[in-house]
Amino acid sequence: MTPVARVVSGGTRLAAVIGSPVRHSLSPAIHNAAFAALGLDWVFVALEVAPGAAPAAVEGMRVLGIDGLSVTMPHKEAVADAVDDLTPDARALHAVNCVARDGQRLVGHNTDGDGFVASLRAGAGVDPKGCRAVVLGAGGAARSLVLALVRAGATEVVVVNRSPERAKVAAALASAARVGDTSDIAVADLVVNATPIGMGADEGLPFDRSLLQRGQLVADLVYHPLDTPLLRAARACGASTLDGLGMLVHQAARQLQLWTGMEPPVADMRAAAEAELRRRPR
Repeated sequence: MTPVARVVSGGTRLAAVIGSPVRHSLSPAIHNAAFAALGLDWVFVALEVAPGAAPAAVEGMRVLGIDGLSVTMPHKEAVADAVDDLTPDARALHAVNCVARDGQRLVGHNTDGDGFVASLRAGAGVDPKGCRAVVLGAGGAARSLVLALVRAGATEVVVVNRSPERAKVAAALASAARVGDTSDIAVADLVVNATPIGMGADEGLPFDRSLLQRGQLVADLVYHPLDTPLLRAARACGASTLDGLGMLVHQAARQLQLWTGMEPPVADMRAAAEAELRRRPR
């Protein structure tokens, strides 16, 4: 059967992701699948925006009537300075990954942390309430996880990072968070890799595999490849695992909800992301 061509008209609403580089983004596949599943006359595109040009891009959203904006590196902090208002999470993190309209005002959101907690619950059947977590890394994604896990009821969130100063900044976001070291991994219920180690052809591990324990849940925010060296090592030790695509899909689902007010078709969004990944070389 010949697929039906998508009709884009003068009434089609536009959403986009800005970043540099951005052509590798899975967001167009994820969001366009959601729009199709919901029968919405929307289209989502990727826009390359050079470093330093994020304020102009936000103004372009305002002037051109773009209805939703996803934001990726290196623009998250600059967009936080350019929007009209920030949610509490975006303000605490000083990072925006989503801009939504509230009347004439542009509001910056950060959906990363909520997306990770949603992926824990939906993808692993785990509620972080009462758990002891270790987050490896102290970048933007790691900081969003610290905030979200503590808010979701984690007893303790330990930040482990090569730079102690960056770890302190991340741990300062929540009273139940602290700076630690890799020895904390052995007694954690949840271990999250929020570093790029294991991405692409990198076969490295972010810590020694001897620290992994049976019964732990090990999550990796890396999603290309889906099955990272860390996840393989964790399964070999008897731990449960969670891949990084869940967070990507669930944070996008939250964005879709903010833009459209509709319930996101998460299964369709996940399937589209997996199909796009299969088309790409490792």
